Amino acid sequence: MKRTVTFLPDNATVSVDDNANLYKAVKAAGVYVLSSCGGKGNCGKCKVVIKEGTVERGKSNSYLSSEEIKRGYVLACHSQVKSDLIVEIPQESRMQAKHKIATGARTEEIMKLMQEAGGCLESRISRVYLEISPPTIDDNIADYERLRRALDKAGFDASHLHMNYLVLTKLPHVLREGNWKVTVSAFNVGAVLEVLDLYPGETTRKRYGAAVDIGTTTVVVYLVDMTTGRVLGTSSTYNSQVKCGDDVITRIVYATERNGLKELQDLVVTNINTMLGELAEKNNVPPGMIDYIVAAGNTTMTHLFYGIDPQFIREEPYIPVATFFPLIRGKSIGFRIDPQAMVYSMPNVASYVGGDITAGVLVSQIHKQEAVSLFIDIGTNGEIVLGNKDWLVTAACSAGPAFEGSGIKFGMRAMEGAIEEVEISPKTYEVNYRVIGDVKPIGICGSGMIDILAEMYLCGVIDQKGKIREEIGSKRIRRGENGLEYVLAWRVESAINKEIVITEADLDNLIRAKAAIYAGFATLLSHMSMGFGDVHKLYIAGGFGRYIDVERAITIGMLPDLPVDKFQFLGNTSIMGAYYGLLCDRLRHEAEEIAKRMTYVELSVSHSFMDEYMSALFLPHTNLNAFPTVKRELEERKRPV
Repeated sequence: MKRTVTFLPDNATVSVDDNANLYKAVKAAGVYVLSSCGGKGNCGKCKVVIKEGTVERGKSNSYLSSEEIKRGYVLACHSQVKSDLIVEIPQESRMQAKHKIATGARTEEIMKLMQEAGGCLESRISRVYLEISPPTIDDNIADYERLRRALDKAGFDASHLHMNYLVLTKLPHVLREGNWKVTVSAFNVGAVLEVLDLYPGETTRKRYGAAVDIGTTTVVVYLVDMTTGRVLGTSSTYNSQVKCGDDVITRIVYATERNGLKELQDLVVTNINTMLGELAEKNNVPPGMIDYIVAAGNTTMTHLFYGIDPQFIREEPYIPVATFFPLIRGKSIGFRIDPQAMVYSMPNVASYVGGDITAGVLVSQIHKQEAVSLFIDIGTNGEIVLGNKDWLVTAACSAGPAFEGSGIKFGMRAMEGAIEEVEISPKTYEVNYRVIGDVKPIGICGSGMIDILAEMYLCGVIDQKGKIREEIGSKRIRRGENGLEYVLAWRVESAINKEIVITEADLDNLIRAKAAIYAGFATLLSHMSMGFGDVHKLYIAGGFGRYIDVERAITIGMLPDLPVDKFQFLGNTSIMGAYYGLLCDRLRHEAEEIAKRMTYVELSVSHSFMDEYMSALFLPHTNLNAFPTVKRELEERKRPV
């Protein structure tokens, strides 16, 4: 028996089998419902409201408040369809249209930054205009040999010329259509010169490429004029793979399921195709003139992008299929650009340190500096690099996606409606907050979580262990269904007709996340017999990192207590590094050398990491003397230390 399910406010309707899983019906309808776990039933995020019809609720009630149950809420992943349904996706479960996604440096600055890094406009793929002498009875060599001769005369070594079947079939027609005046797109692989494509006439100035950042949470695309280096336009969106899980582990698990790997690949390729198509149309660029794409992403995202099984990344001894990926044709994974276009990925280092970090080191230039620096990309996880021109060590700390909203009752990404800044009065414990989009709040994003954790600690609302101090007597502290909680926004203030709270369980998750990041720093330094005093500069990259208040992050013990002028924000270095590699083959080679130089430290089996982690499970740390500025502020506020 078939059932019809309609989802509001999208008015999307899908036909499913009786007893079908409601979360799968959501996906089949092409609408979006938040789900950190990818529908596995353990995050409690995919809340929907049954407006008409009947479902079997399963274990929904264990994730919902009594008020939500009365209002018809269920968890989509736990519910089975028992009749025709009308289902509302409430605001807190929807991905909002307006959001903050870091797209790197301003486009007018990025070319300058690349040049300062030693870059130039010498891409791996080149275009050359050739005026070929037409054949005669006396000069009767084949079209292929005639092209080879012309390339030799133009300064190319065409002794090992290669042309694939599709290009060979169009060769005679393009030569004659252009009256023997053609443009050749070519690139070298070792001693081989390959003709990628042919165009009649002079088209050397009509050449375009794309730099792509494939993040766990977001995808960013640059459309680039390859002859000038100018970024014609940028586009960004949330990675559609989030519907299959928030973090790399849930996506690896999803990839092992039937058709899961293909679905994940199709989702990200569709994201890129959509953005590239929109950018090309807006800038009057024929998609067929886009012949080179350079992508950067973490190791799991890169595997999924290529459609390569990533399952062994999460199984000890944590081995990826590849760290350096071969060049492929864009058409082989479904890109709607020049069919012969080449796709290259920035080199990865290890299972949890990917091409996005290689790109970040390239942009930061720490590999050329005398002084020792730290580089961290704070996103769904935290990847750290420590080193200088002589050595580089790297590690990934599994902080998890708490600061992206996962595991936090009202946690969300940095979208419209997210509380992003928080202040608490030390006298009244009342709250002032700022919301993205200046609208009523629906939740709290990562920067707001750092603020609230710092403010609650400094004002005495929570103790050093993150436990709410009920004895202070604030009306904002109350006992909820799952323990003590602190009210950030009252029902009348919110856009979701319920109080937005932070619970002790939320605080515990945030403290564990910040502890993992700090322990990663400390472990790498200890590994090199160094301390934080030896660090000249600390570079922060990543979309989330862009919005971090350094002083608040120090207060909670996420970042070390260093002078503020030692911190430098770099923005989205993943996309910037991909841009460098796209335009300058010398910098692409440099990125490959960086990846080879980095020594990976596996923190998951490190005893010293666990010791550092346990010490960091306090605010700001077990050793308060390691945070003198926080200690001083507590003393000034007359808080017990």
